[in-house]
Amino acid sequence: MDVWIIAAIAMLVVWGVGTFAFTGPGWIHLLLTVGLSVLIWRIVVRGTPDESTRRDRR
Repeated sequence: MDVWIIAAIAMLVVWGVGTFAFTGPGWIHLLLTVGLSVLIWRIVVRGTPDESTRRDRR
């Protein structure tokens, strides 16, 4: 796991707690949007081969 995935999971946890604790104000849903975006981005980056690996396959 890298730092970005941990940060994304932390944002999602804060969003979940904040939704029930503060009755879901509009600004707290930014944590959901940003948290999911960062999580998906980092999962895709981890699955993408490095540039050196791509050149070897040609």
